[in-house]
Amino acid sequence: MRAISYTTFGPASDVLELDEVDTPTPAAGEVLVRLSHSGVNPSDAKARAGARPGVTKPAFPRIIPHSDGAGVIEAVGQGVAADRVGQRVWIWNGQWQRAFGTAAEYIALPADQAVALPEDIPSEVGACLGIPGLTAAHVVFGDGDVAGKVLLVSGGAGAVGHNAVQLAKWGGATVIATCSARDARRVREAGADHVLDYRSDDLAAQILEASNGGIDRAVEVEFGANAAMLAEVMRTGGTVAAYGSGKDMTPTLPFGPFMFKAISVEFVLIYLLDAAKRDTAISLLHGALQGGGLSPAIHARLPLERCAEAQEAVMTPGRAGAVLLEIS
Repeated sequence: MRAISYTTFGPASDVLELDEVDTPTPAAGEVLVRLSHSGVNPSDAKARAGARPGVTKPAFPRIIPHSDGAGVIEAVGQGVAADRVGQRVWIWNGQWQRAFGTAAEYIALPADQAVALPEDIPSEVGACLGIPGLTAAHVVFGDGDVAGKVLLVSGGAGAVGHNAVQLAKWGGATVIATCSARDARRVREAGADHVLDYRSDDLAAQILEASNGGIDRAVEVEFGANAAMLAEVMRTGGTVAAYGSGKDMTPTLPFGPFMFKAISVEFVLIYLLDAAKRDTAISLLHGALQGGGLSPAIHARLPLERCAEAQEAVMTPGRAGAVLLEIS
């Protein structure tokens, strides 16, 4: 099969190679998926670049990158129902703690990591549901129903944020989103009731006015940079669901305001979500997709051999949605 791989850290154009490698065979409990799409995420590019703290070399001699994808089950291993052959699926954690991910024509992985894709959902949408979809579903609904609540979505134009805006609105919340002025229209069209420029000097005051007194749940992509602002705008007993903090990885928290509002902070790493919470997130994603409440944005579709370009695109500021590799 054709596959993109790397053996050492470095720039995408230097270390990513297209090769012919052996097609995997599904082990017991696994399925073999012929991939139609591979979803590219910033975490894939950071891992290939060696940007994770304390990691000095790849975890495996050769790595096929990417954790997200979609395709059709072509074979099953022992213990997996034979009627899964021919099933359209989307994939999560394809390359998490494993050597071989979805930037290839095939992947063999545990059967529960290949989720049956609803019949009316295109495969390219399925390839967007792993990291950005599951993250958005959990950060919005991690404490349950959001109907009647006020949610703040930081970075509403990003892949996770754009999904989160749609999901929160579908769930019946009042949605306040921040983004750049350039992206305001797109975020408003996603369902945000109020769209604010994250660069505004009086952002906290604007959020308090729009929320009529405070935020119940904040979906936060830049926790460190926004910690002081969050202390101002959260309601007593509110929750911050933080899934990123790239601008400030060692934040200083205003402990007093967080303490005396009893603000909860949940750090979300979707790779480690437990089975019950993941099943809930999957169910919510499928419900929103089939109910017309979610339409993941796709910024670019590139062929497998242009994987380096795709990884560069996913790290470029201003992209409007997911970056996919089209494989077959």
